Amino acid sequence: MNKIMHFDIHSSDTEASKEFYEKVFDWKCSSYSGAEEFFQISASDGSVIGAISGRKYNPDSKDIFGFECSIAVDDVEETIRAVEEAGGKTLMGKTAIPGVGWIGKFLDPEGNLFCAITYDKDAL
Repeated sequence: MNKIMHFDIHSSDTEASKEFYEKVFDWKCSSYSGAEEFFQISASDGSVIGAISGRKYNPDSKDIFGFECSIAVDDVEETIRAVEEAGGKTLMGKTAIPGVGWIGKFLDPEGNLFCAITYDKDAL
């Protein structure tokens, strides 16, 4: 636990970003059921390693550039408490990604965005 498990690339044109990353890294990008402007990224071995998502999914008030990383944790709610006690800010509380798990989004004291996720296939 507590290791980076996933990244997200925010995009104003998800289709163009999908085409770019497929060409450059030979990643396979596929639509995610029920989410528009969102593509799951799979590596050549088929493992899901990240996503390209439309900027509408950004919980912050300013656009994000760069890769947003998700860290696997045992308990998102416990992580929310730890972030706030350590001087960080919660942007998005515990939220379900159906069939994947529970995620929270945060800013560290320097303003860097990161996520914490507890994998749970029963999350709704």
